[in-house]
Amino acid sequence: MGDKLWFEYLDLVSRAGRLWADGADDRAERLRWLDDFAAVCQYVRVTRLWRPNLVDEGDNHVMELCIAGNAAALVTFDLADFKAATFAPPGMEILPPGDFLTRYAL
Repeated sequence: MGDKLWFEYLDLVSRAGRLWADGADDRAERLRWLDDFAAVCQYVRVTRLWRPNLVDEGDNHVMELCIAGNAAALVTFDLADFKAATFAPPGMEILPPGDFLTRYAL
């Protein structure tokens, strides 16, 4: 987990309105979930900006975090954008969440 990704997650779970309208959890519960998630994450400090040139410039920091953390896999629904990276860690898999859970049976 890196600073920028953490603040994106914090912003997401803190939002009100339609995004969470159908959910059973309120803002406080979502923040507790995020805190539990952070407890199992490892902090990675990104010291170099690799600029992997993703389709969505706003996603470059995620790939940079993968590079800095020597990630074995990137789990995302946004497969097309991330697979288009011109620079990615050798051997790093890019998987949708369902495939990751099936393969690694967490």
